[in-house]
Amino acid sequence: SPPQGPRVMTVTDKRKTGKIQLPREVFQSLSSLAARLVVMVLNLRHFGMFKEVNQTGQVLDDMVVGITVGETGISGLQDPVKLSFAHGQLPHVSQPCCHPVPGAGLVGGWSSSGCTTQPGDEETVCSCDHLTFFTLLLNPALDEATAQPLLAVASAGCGVATAFSILTIAFCLFLRCGFRFEENLRINLGLHLNLVGSLFLLNLAFLLNSRLAAGSQPGTCKVLGGFTHYCLLCCFTWMALEGCHLYLLFVKVLGTYIHHYLAKLCLIGWGFPVLVVGVAGLIGSYGDYSIQTLDHQPIAHLCWITSKHLLVHYITNCGYFGLIFLFNMAVFAVVIHKSCYLQGTGAGQQGRRAWKVALVAVGLFCLLGATWALAFLTHGTSSGPMLYLFTILNSLQGIFIFIWLVVLYYPKTKETTGSLSNIIRHDKATTVSQD
Repeated sequence: SPPQGPRVMTVTDKRKTGKIQLPREVFQSLSSLAARLVVMVLNLRHFGMFKEVNQTGQVLDDMVVGITVGETGISGLQDPVKLSFAHGQLPHVSQPCCHPVPGAGLVGGWSSSGCTTQPGDEETVCSCDHLTFFTLLLNPALDEATAQPLLAVASAGCGVATAFSILTIAFCLFLRCGFRFEENLRINLGLHLNLVGSLFLLNLAFLLNSRLAAGSQPGTCKVLGGFTHYCLLCCFTWMALEGCHLYLLFVKVLGTYIHHYLAKLCLIGWGFPVLVVGVAGLIGSYGDYSIQTLDHQPIAHLCWITSKHLLVHYITNCGYFGLIFLFNMAVFAVVIHKSCYLQGTGAGQQGRRAWKVALVAVGLFCLLGATWALAFLTHGTSSGPMLYLFTILNSLQGIFIFIWLVVLYYPKTKETTGSLSNIIRHDKATTVSQD
């Protein structure tokens, strides 16, 4: 701070200090044999620099580190500059390495472009391809006033979703066993049955986790964390299989026959997550995960992927679902476009009401995981409304699917039971006539 002035950190100082590693490329790019290297450590509480107007993140220890070498700016490094920020235990929130937005002056916002973050329990390493000011920007953790009601809403929502998942499974079994449908509709019901089954297991796993995680033995916690992760991956995988099935029905309509189709889908939907969870378990990814407040007070304990293996979470959960969601939304757009085209050309049923087409669209949107996309908007944030919205919508997903299946598949009339297959059947007829 300004009253202290510059000082040299001695080797006898007991505090943990940060480290800076400059690559050889920095010095090879200089035009002269000698250059001044300056490292500045600024306390933002005293200087008031780099303050974003609506900034919700918290700068680690209000500290910013600036590095300059020579008189010109250095960027585009192949071998990055590495800064190690030493710190104590932090809340389990994102820790992006940030630098001031270029051209925004001393009151601009922060950007993480050109930097990657390697978080750790006591040290976070920033790797950046340029020299400027750097800091860790922490998204604030939940406060207890928000966290406790949110946990109550999540538990109640999972209970409601579990009940409606059971009703949906019973309804699908009732339709498959009590009525005769075309093969396409039987496969559709089988797919929906497996997706709802994975949602049931996921909600059940969360309820068990929230009740048993606190005070459980390490071995039990690892098993419970692996089971919860397995249920989540099964849910994502069955969403992907729903999208693949829609693609085969609406895009590759003719000449598509796969022997034991539903059995092979079950092998993928329930078997692939076993491989992922098995590999994650072998490297010791599961254990106690605590949700903490800003003052490091634990709010809740879960058996989940530990903070030491956050990369496993980002790859197997965030990355995996991101790819699935992009693919499913592309399939959804193709299906809606094709359905609207067939309705416009008169290929669809003449008497079908517009609300039924809208209902099919909303149901598909929910089946393909649209409500889960809010996880990306709420991941690492403490925005109360967004967290409540994500929790409530995902709790209601089971109710949405139940209502959708009852209205769409309950055999009141021929038109209702064949709403999806009619589009496919007329699409086949249209394609054959064009050929």
